[in-house]
Amino acid sequence: MSTVQSASLFQISPSAGGHGLSLSDSAAKRLAELGESEGHAVMLRVAVDGGGCSGFQYRFELVQAAEPDDIRIEAAGQTAIVDPISLPFLKGSEIAFVDDLAGAQFVVRNPNAASSCGCGVSFSI
Repeated sequence: MSTVQSASLFQISPSAGGHGLSLSDSAAKRLAELGESEGHAVMLRVAVDGGGCSGFQYRFELVQAAEPDDIRIEAAGQTAIVDPISLPFLKGSEIAFVDDLAGAQFVVRNPNAASSCGCGVSFSI
């Protein structure tokens, strides 16, 4: 008799660094600019909330401190943080900053998203 153990599609171990999240150069540069204009270092909190036109939506927030269980993504001396609940939805994603005709904003390039809305703020899996 054999037993089969199945792992959840979204199960990861944050302490092992298996999240594959990255912070692009453009996002790190923008965070440095924002910190300079604020007069103190800032971190970008990236979270996934239920809602939006595609089922889930990204939430971005500038913060000065991380929560004890936050996962830190660092590049060029700048930091983005993600809570453990949002992390499975963002696994393997790149956090970037874009400045184009649609506007200047932080974005998530998420390989897990099956579809997204036109503005890129909401997505489905």
